[in-house]
Amino acid sequence: MLQEARELLEHGVDVVIGYVETHGRVETVAQLEGLPVMKRKSIFYKGRMLEELDLQAVLQRRPEVVIVDELAHTNVPGSVNEKRWQDVEQLIKAGISVISAVNIQHIESLNYQIEKITGVEVTERVPDKVVKAADEIVNIDLTIQELLDRLKEGKIYDKLKVEAALKNFFQKDNLLQLREMALREVSNHLMQRIDSEVETASRKNLDKLVACINTNEKAAKEIIRKSSRLADRFRAKWYVVYVQTPEENTDTIGLAKQRHLINNLQLATQLGAQIIRLKGKNVAQEILQVAREKQATLLICGVTGRKSFGDWFKVSQTRRIIRKVAGSELDLDIFLISVEA
Repeated sequence: MLQEARELLEHGVDVVIGYVETHGRVETVAQLEGLPVMKRKSIFYKGRMLEELDLQAVLQRRPEVVIVDELAHTNVPGSVNEKRWQDVEQLIKAGISVISAVNIQHIESLNYQIEKITGVEVTERVPDKVVKAADEIVNIDLTIQELLDRLKEGKIYDKLKVEAALKNFFQKDNLLQLREMALREVSNHLMQRIDSEVETASRKNLDKLVACINTNEKAAKEIIRKSSRLADRFRAKWYVVYVQTPEENTDTIGLAKQRHLINNLQLATQLGAQIIRLKGKNVAQEILQVAREKQATLLICGVTGRKSFGDWFKVSQTRRIIRKVAGSELDLDIFLISVEA
């Protein structure tokens, strides 16, 4: 990013450094020399003075381009926005171009895959819509050995943290899978750009996806994220359906489940889904009606490997849906996602 900023500056573009985290790396600090760096905003929080991007100062300065590092960062309470990606959106709306950086593990819809690969739940995440909105995505790719060498030399973390990092997140197998995911993401973005050149009216067989969730927090979250990936792959419009049964009314499911449901519906909206909330005794029938009305081509349901269940999202419920689809006139595929009970 800093090399890009230098080249833009040399070509007469008004570019500034809004926020760059050097982590004390000598090479990175050297790259900043001669570049116009905006002063950071200081915020006092829990007995410490912390620094953030000074969003208002950048907006007032109105450069053509601003460099904003660590897109997934959570801002200190008291900042204009909760997340740095929201700062970036605000800058773009003001007509300022932004160059930023994000690691593959911070993309929202990949969170469930990252946790399965690394055993770590990444808490700082960026909605896919932010990445999709980029005019250009560049994959900065290092070999695994180069990355590990940089880690051991203290160029990623403090040397005191290196040993723990090598035993956990920075295992070779983890890095290989993350690298593959990054390459796939860039490839998908390129394919979407190519696809966007085709007029919608000239496309045939536009897919529509319907994903079914319930109040099982982890299962619903996984279904939403995987459905988002499928929708991207098929360039499809997609819906998330929640059917509230008499057993899941607001008086019986508890505040925690209600809160998790609301959070998951917000996640689905953030990832680009349209939300459909219904009430009914026959879940399969309600879902089939939605699929019919939306002319869905793919129905996404969750299944577990266990034999007895009391919740909405069970093998027995999924079988009811399959039977309903099989007995209908709909040309509808069903995609089953293995989830936690």
